[in-house]
This record gives sequence, structure tokens and C-alpha cells, in this order.
Amino acid sequence: MAVINRIAGFSEEMTAWRRHLHAHPELGFDCHETAGFVVERLREFGITQIETGVATSGVVAVIDGRGDGPTIGLRADMDALPMTEITGLEYASQTPGKMHACGHDGHTTMLLGAAKYLAETRNFAGRVVLLFQPAEEGPGGGRIMVEEGALSRYGVEQVYALHTLPGAPAGTFETTPGPIMAAVDTLHIDVIGRGGHGAMPHECLDPVVAAVAIVQAIQTIVSRNRNPLDDLVISVTQIHTGTVDNVIPETAYINATIRTFTPEVQEMVHRRLREVALGTAAAHGVQAEVRIELGYPATYNDADKTAFAAEVAREVVGADAVIADRPREMGAEDFSYMLQERPGSYLFLGQGEGPGLHHPGFNFNDAVAPVGASFFARLVERAQPVS
Repeated sequence: MAVINRIAGFSEEMTAWRRHLHAHPELGFDCHETAGFVVERLREFGITQIETGVATSGVVAVIDGRGDGPTIGLRADMDALPMTEITGLEYASQTPGKMHACGHDGHTTMLLGAAKYLAETRNFAGRVVLLFQPAEEGPGGGRIMVEEGALSRYGVEQVYALHTLPGAPAGTFETTPGPIMAAVDTLHIDVIGRGGHGAMPHECLDPVVAAVAIVQAIQTIVSRNRNPLDDLVISVTQIHTGTVDNVIPETAYINATIRTFTPEVQEMVHRRLREVALGTAAAHGVQAEVRIELGYPATYNDADKTAFAAEVAREVVGADAVIADRPREMGAEDFSYMLQERPGSYLFLGQGEGPGLHHPGFNFNDAVAPVGASFFARLVERAQPVS
């Protein structure tokens, strides 16, 4: 794996940063200790323009280059997941019920590595804005950072992010122009019937039977209402009802995740979910209350910026290690909010074999951190060369 020599020179330091972050995970917007660690490192690098408290605990830092020029944004997420780690590593999470199971400790480390190099060399024009973001895992720190002006206030003109990809060869890059990750919405259905004795169902309005029928009917939306050329996932993930074998309950609850790529498909799904739930409930003599929470929008890569990012990646790891037309996937990502505001690209960085994302045995591969940092650094130098 080809990396910038200077970055390779402090790879052990990067490993130490990453393992410290791994041992001290924080959730959601409560990434204050992580942010403090980031700020300490940035100040050590000689970076003085630092804003804290963005989106509660986010950090925005600016590195000025040599002379006037445009502004590029680089983003890393900082938050962990509410999971119990099972790796048994000496630097495993020290906080029960919290762990870095999605590689955000590595993302933060790669951006810090790029920051150290860029602050030392400043071999670029204009400036770099470093965006250390909380709450990617929910409820959307990227959206809050945009709303609080993290892009507009600093004049960011284009923006980029990396995400680790277990299962892909270590040090390889994958991306694609256009939609790369889906929009995600959440469905809640409360079914309200009339409970009673399990031996006397004729005196009740059974929400259990209605809930099961609603779930079955939901499956027809993908098979019969969707254009076969459009990607769509509706996964019912929870049904809660009842307490004991001889009591018909009063209510039932249904929960599902919805994944789409276009507003047209999203609108159709929302409409049909309401029609199916309300109609099926009425057919069973019960009531249904439907709520749909809008989540992250689809992540759309700008075609030109993605082609440029892939070109830079080839310079770092070689042409054979870059896939620039990977299939889009149904996962979701709140970097989408930044890409709605500015052109840019989201790329995956292979980290080799091992447990997948959101698995309690996951661990970021420290060997690829210098590769990601080198990509960020070269991206800046190529996008904003010194004249």
C-alpha cells in the first residue's frame, strides 16, 4: 500500500490515537471527550483556528495553505454504537455497552493524520476545513452541522469523506458516481383493538391477527407497487403485542425500516404503507395509527468530484486497487446532508477480512489508516495546487 512517506513515518502515532479512541467510545451528540482529544492533537499540529461545540460536540478546524485559493472540506464521524464489545483486545472499550463497531475511531484518526501532514507542509492553496462530526449513527449530526453553518460559514466549496469497508482487500478504494447509499425512513404502526379473554375471541377485536395481516400486506408493496427497475427495501423488524397465552391484547405495535433512492419511490411507499395499514386494519375491525419518521436522505456523489477522487485514490494505491463503479447499497449515511449542500464524494476504504460493521467483534485495521490519511492529503494537494 503506497502512502506518503511523512505520514508513514508517524503511523505508530496514528495507531496510538486510534486505540485510545477505541478504548473511550462515546455515543450520539455526547462526544465531548473525543472532541477534546481531537482538539489537543490539532493544537499540537500548530492549528489555531478551531471551533468547538458545533452540533453540540463537533469540531471544525481550518488549515490555511500558501496564498489565496478555494476551500475544501474533509469530514470524519466520531461517535460509537450502544453495543458491548467482545474483541478481548487490550485496548477494548472501557465503557460497558459502548463500542466503536463502525470504524469511526479509524475515520477520526485518518483525518487527524491528514491534518498533521497538511499543517506541516501546507503544500496547497486556499484552505482546508476539517469537520469532526458527532452523531452519525443517529440522530444526524451531519444535518445539524450543516444547519449551524459548518460549510457556509467557512466557505466550503467541495466536501469528501471516507468509510472503512471490512471484507474488501485492505487499502483498496470503492466508490461510484450518483447514489451510493439509500435514504432511510422509519415506520411505526400502532394497531388498536379491544382486548379480552383468549377463550372468547368473538367478544374482542383482535389486534394480533390484524398486525400479522398488515405485515403480510406490506410485502406486496415491493412486489406489486414498485417498478422492478427501482431499488426498494421495506423490512419489518419488530412486532410487539400481548402478555400471556389466555389474554387477547388491546394493542399491537409494528416497526419497519424503509430504504429508497428517489423521492418518487419514497412518496409511493409512504402513501401505500398508510393505505395498506389503514385498509387492512379496517377489514379486521380495528384501528391503525401510522407514523413515518423521515431519516437520512440518499447519499449522492457528484460525478465529477467522484471521478477526481478515484483518480487521486489511484495515485495513492494504484489503478488495480480502485473500483470507481461499485454497486450502490441500501445502507444510509448522514454525510448525505453535506453532499446535498456541496458537491463532493463518499468513498469506502477496504480494511481486509474480519467481522463486519456493527458486529461486537469488529475492530478497525490500523494498517490502512496511513492510506486513508494519504488519500485525504493528496486530495487537497491535487484539488488546490500551489500556483
